[in-house]
Amino acid sequence: MSLVPGNVAAFLPRRAAERPWAPAIVAPSGRDRYGRPRSVHLTYRELDALTDRVARGLGRHGVGRGTRTVVMVPPGLELFALVFGLFKAGAVPVVVDPGLGLGNLKRCLDEADPEAFIGVSRAHAARLVLGWARRSLRRTVTVGRRGPWADTTLERVLADGDGDGAMAPVGSDEVAAVVFTSGSTGPPKGVVYRHGNFLAQVEMVGRVVEVRPGDVDLPTFPLFALFDPALGMTTVVPEMDPTRPSEVDPRRIVEAVEGWGATVMFGSPALLDTVGRWAAPRGVRLPSLRRVTTAGAPIAPRIVERFATLLGSDARILTPYGATESLPVASIAHDAILAETRFATDAGHGTCVGRPVDGAEVTIVRITDEPIASWREAEPLPVGEIGEIVVRGPAVTTEYLNRPEATAAAKIPLPDGGVAHRMGDVGSLDEDGRLWFCGRKAQRVVTPAGTLFTVPCEGVFNAHPAVFRSALVGVDRGRGVEPVIVVELDPAADRIDPKRLADELATRAAAHESTGAIRTVLFHPRFPVDVRHNAKIGREQLARWAAERLP
Repeated sequence: MSLVPGNVAAFLPRRAAERPWAPAIVAPSGRDRYGRPRSVHLTYRELDALTDRVARGLGRHGVGRGTRTVVMVPPGLELFALVFGLFKAGAVPVVVDPGLGLGNLKRCLDEADPEAFIGVSRAHAARLVLGWARRSLRRTVTVGRRGPWADTTLERVLADGDGDGAMAPVGSDEVAAVVFTSGSTGPPKGVVYRHGNFLAQVEMVGRVVEVRPGDVDLPTFPLFALFDPALGMTTVVPEMDPTRPSEVDPRRIVEAVEGWGATVMFGSPALLDTVGRWAAPRGVRLPSLRRVTTAGAPIAPRIVERFATLLGSDARILTPYGATESLPVASIAHDAILAETRFATDAGHGTCVGRPVDGAEVTIVRITDEPIASWREAEPLPVGEIGEIVVRGPAVTTEYLNRPEATAAAKIPLPDGGVAHRMGDVGSLDEDGRLWFCGRKAQRVVTPAGTLFTVPCEGVFNAHPAVFRSALVGVDRGRGVEPVIVVELDPAADRIDPKRLADELATRAAAHESTGAIRTVLFHPRFPVDVRHNAKIGREQLARWAAERLP
């Protein structure tokens, strides 16, 4: 697949010409009297025609080229039609996770200065009650019944969308969307995507996943689903709450895979863990799946191993590494993890996320919390040394919306006029060119004896069969920061004597260089996690919790 210049939505008419009758989007539509799932769908020809009408209709209602537009619609046919209709119109969708919390949502939307708001009725009600983007909004559209909260309805927009011509001739450098980060280690920031970034991502994701004609995708994270129409896959919208992947009903996921013959699937580590724990003991097999992608946080080898038992021998579980600001960066398949890298992870060397993908150039630079004003000031590190991960390439975004200080802290100007992105993560490259992830830079623990990195330390403790996950935190004891490991027990583990387990973990820590300085183990009932993937650990909250429990 080669890049198409200009509008990322230009993929849609191409797919409609290639496979007009193929289902593009399949969405759940309740259940029949026997409990069987019902669905509605759009073919590629229908999706292309519908998004044309959306683009023309929105233009006639004042939403056109460059209009920043909040979209708050649940995953389904309307969401795809609206996002790609906005792309075709040259408008700029503003994408914010509803699970971020009311305070974060208000801050994000006020910061984005959107001119238009498209949402379901309850989103409009929240907008009015809580004052979201009150000073900037000029146009409002409701999906569903019209009420006093909106100027018009999507039904009216579609009725006004007859005519010819819908694709705005935007350039690759024009802003395509604003996508807010998860805010797991700080306030959410609006990442400015240009059409060229999206085009590069489509090509890179297609290569990593090895997309084939006729692939059927079950994407359990809505943002990942938006790649599917450009890649020509059929999207099956899962029957689940996308803000709570760890609480998914495994039967619904298995039912969707089996019912539609899904060949590709995305799931966060938390979702794969939940589905695997239910399905593996029951002997469930999902032979249609050939690629399962998981991202959002490091995934424990035991979760990969368990889920792999559901798949055929030729299937692969891919664990790509990246961020909202640059995706994908690197990728590794589960067979390499289970056969080789897991042993280094268990010994405290971090998590291998594979080799950089084509189109992403990775450099490890010396850690600093200060801005790096130019590439000449970045100090590359040798193989094997842990530093900050920096990436260059066409998928790298160049700025945060209305956050010049955050942009300066995360971007490094390049001599050719482009930028490199500082991932905010630490890691190293090995002699084979593989990238090892060692955690968030902001979560490293600096002690009088040296610096400890979260993921290498946690890997040592996570290897114990009674440990579900662990978190390295630092507690200031007045004489310097003390490293503390906080442990969440595996729910399937038998009754355990906490003192005996603490002793076993202390012995394990003493046996490895990365964890030798850790003397204190605390047990926590349930870790705080991010709202997007339910997998990133809230170490800042755990550090405060630990400080309250130490003398």
